[in-house]
Amino acid sequence: MAGPGPLAGGLDYTFSDASLLASALVHSSRIAEEEGMVSNERLEFLGDAVLQLAVTQYLYETYPDLPEGQMAKIRAAVVSEPALAEVAADLGLGEALALGKGEESTGGREKPSILSDAMEAVLGAVFLDGGFAQARRVILGRWRRLVDERVQAPGARDYKTRLQEVLARQGLDPPRYEVRGEGPDHGRVFTAVVHAAGEAVGSGTGTSKKRAQQDAARRVLESGRWAD
Repeated sequence: MAGPGPLAGGLDYTFSDASLLASALVHSSRIAEEEGMVSNERLEFLGDAVLQLAVTQYLYETYPDLPEGQMAKIRAAVVSEPALAEVAADLGLGEALALGKGEESTGGREKPSILSDAMEAVLGAVFLDGGFAQARRVILGRWRRLVDERVQAPGARDYKTRLQEVLARQGLDPPRYEVRGEGPDHGRVFTAVVHAAGEAVGSGTGTSKKRAQQDAARRVLESGRWAD
């Protein structure tokens, strides 16, 4: 295991009991190979509940006019596996995981299911170490923007999907994205270049690969080259 490293700094939280963070990073595939280790599954279960409550409370307090059904849809979207995996990737969590040899050899550090489960486990560890107020602060530091963006357009299709549909109507292949990242793990900025019709047609930036791709697709759509 590479160790927590910059992960703790990216969380903006200092553990009183560092063993809690270490436990949160142990995948079930590792426990069969190292005696005495315990998987992060129980912390994952706890962290899921903490995340759900923190997001629910934020929605309830920040958007008093939002109906219950809409709040439920927004919460489901931002605590989903893809959203959790995105936050985990931003934190560089994959590099800190303790994996078994099998998962290590099959790219487990980048699997969304493993990353999302570990992210929940880390949140569970923060809750146990610092209480709900600290866990909520950590969560909102990473999820507030995701929630706010979803509130503004909870039913909107994402730009990547829209661009792919536009190109399909023109008889063109789906767009291809090239992404590169720069800067330290806790403040990494990604740039995405989108290729379509055999050439680079736009670029965008973001704090994750996904956001950079979305920004690039948005810019292409707004350029008016192809009608949406």
